Amino acid sequence: MGSWNLSPFRGDREPTRPKFVEIRSSRWFILFAVSFATATDIFMYGLIVPVTPTALEDRVGLPSGNIQSWTSILLALYSASLLACSPIVGYIADRAESRRWPLLLGLIALGAATALLCVGTHIGLWIAGRLFQGAAAAVVWTVGVALMVDTVGKEGLGQAIGYVSMSLSVGTLAGPLLGGVLYQDGGYYSVFGLAFGLIAIDIILRLTLIEKRHALPWLKPAKTPATTSTESDKESSSPAPDSIDSPAVSINSNPQPQEAVEIVSPSPLKQVATLLGSYRLVVAFWGYFVMSLIMTSFDSVLPLFVKETFGWQQTGQGLAFIPLMIPHILDPITGYIIDRYPKSPRYIITSGFLAAVPISVLLRLVTENTMQDKVLLCALLALLGVCLAVVMTPLVAEVFHAVKEKEDESPNIFGRGGAMALAFGLSNMGFAAGSLIGPFFAGFIRQSAGWGTMGWAMGLISGVTALPCLLFIGGWILKKPVSANTEGRSDLE
Repeated sequence: MGSWNLSPFRGDREPTRPKFVEIRSSRWFILFAVSFATATDIFMYGLIVPVTPTALEDRVGLPSGNIQSWTSILLALYSASLLACSPIVGYIADRAESRRWPLLLGLIALGAATALLCVGTHIGLWIAGRLFQGAAAAVVWTVGVALMVDTVGKEGLGQAIGYVSMSLSVGTLAGPLLGGVLYQDGGYYSVFGLAFGLIAIDIILRLTLIEKRHALPWLKPAKTPATTSTESDKESSSPAPDSIDSPAVSINSNPQPQEAVEIVSPSPLKQVATLLGSYRLVVAFWGYFVMSLIMTSFDSVLPLFVKETFGWQQTGQGLAFIPLMIPHILDPITGYIIDRYPKSPRYIITSGFLAAVPISVLLRLVTENTMQDKVLLCALLALLGVCLAVVMTPLVAEVFHAVKEKEDESPNIFGRGGAMALAFGLSNMGFAAGSLIGPFFAGFIRQSAGWGTMGWAMGLISGVTALPCLLFIGGWILKKPVSANTEGRSDLE
């Protein structure tokens, strides 16, 4: 695969050129690697959702009366680890020289988690495995999205986020599907055979990719001695955006006095306080929280509901997630729309949350083991999946635009390295908090007040969330555009 060290100087010799550097640092390859890493990581989370109840009883030996409680606890432990690790990983990723090595460390944590769950015949091993899974997810979603933003930039960001969001959603919902089918037809170890196979592919992709900024010395066209000085002066007077982070390019630049001024990075707490001072970010975090809460609520209640109502076993419990999964193929389309129409995220997110209200309430109509109720459940889950699909991509894009707005208002406000990964880490905390509360939220309400009341509760939260999204996504709704650019669009766009 070539040399993994991107700056191996040997005396005065030039660094070794990695093989296939153009492909390995290309936009499409990095986007594919990040999407695959995200899908693999979240896939591991959902893979054992339908496996857990039976495995806890047969392999761990827990009493049947404790299965529901421990199922929710194990889901929550994953989310707690994700919640705790996300801001730490985000801050470190912004200060690290490379995004790739944190991704590799996350892969080690994922492998350890999968191994612990595979051999887990004691509840302690399951607890440790879920904690490692949460830590790995914090690395992948925080660092992976930041790497994708570094590579793509502003142009086409929405569509790129759409592909990553689609992989996240498909991984979340395909895990329970395939886990249930494999466990029933192939046994316990067949589930983890698939898991280790995906990890092996993920290892190859993460080792292969080269960050764009590290590949720049080999991607820039060669210069002749006669033109080097002239071109260097031009680059010094008007540096290209892609060369800002490249140490190799700065060698040919004539340093200016102001470049010698060291940029002092604020403390982590001050950076977090600055980010939370943006109402756009706070609303985006809240929307991410509610979306995650609704999505993960079904992880703890849907398998048990279809088992008790329809008599479905592991395969049926896994197949019940298909209607929620299919609509997420719309994520790249949603990304294209928000790239093409920059003001659309406000209305797309608001419409998604509002539409989820009647759909969630209508879940109460599914009560009996009839074909009509089975079809109705699948239809309602599919419609709810559409609502979740259309809000995810613009919420992630909103985090990026809100951070850029802060940086444009006050350059170097976050110090060297910026705070993009930290912002995604905080948004990841919103997702983690939702996935932490969701299984308990839905499980407790269903157990104490019934399936119908659970639907009412989800609809209420979704409806309340639509209002702040309408008012603040993309900026305060009543704020007038500041100016128009050459393309006829306002700065707020």
